[in-house]
Amino acid sequence: MRYPDFFDAVPAIVLRDPLAEFLGAAEGGLLEYRYLDAVRLAGHSCPTVASAYTLTRRALLALYPGETPERGAVRVSFRDAAVSGVTGVMAAVATLLTGATLDTGFKGLAGRFDRRQLLAFGQGMAAEMRLSRLDTGAVVEASADLRRVPAAPEMGALMQKCLAGEASPMESAEFRRLWQERVRAVLLDHGEDDEVFRLRWV
Repeated sequence: MRYPDFFDAVPAIVLRDPLAEFLGAAEGGLLEYRYLDAVRLAGHSCPTVASAYTLTRRALLALYPGETPERGAVRVSFRDAAVSGVTGVMAAVATLLTGATLDTGFKGLAGRFDRRQLLAFGQGMAAEMRLSRLDTGAVVEASADLRRVPAAPEMGALMQKCLAGEASPMESAEFRRLWQERVRAVLLDHGEDDEVFRLRWV
């Protein structure tokens, strides 16, 4: 699989999943997730996938300062309905990292490891998403302001030509380059930018 080099420069996150440990899937239950995993899940790399990955990663690290975040032990809530805008895509990436599902996840073993009812939509809050630890009750709200990472001015016109099948091979290649350059900027230039990725303790 060939992909943009910058994918490998995006910070990964190591999580501890007690279910993975219990069933022998990973020693100590330690699982490493990278941006490429989110791309594989979504089938593409875009600012939404990038922001969902970064928001969830940063919120988990904030919830577990000095600790390895625990997968399956966090409730994830979204402001908007699942079918509204890009909420569904963001939720899929959040589920990848947290294990939280609405009703389709692992149902548990003897009352342990249940991943259902940990995902909620349409919560009517100000932030895009909220992550809550089940053990301590600590809550972090998170939002991304991608307007602070604008696309190249010529990208819109190039996208329209590509969608209409009117772009030359050179124009198509330039569109793809500009698209992924914005994703790179979101992830690397602004990944730790608190004006783009806003976290707030509740």
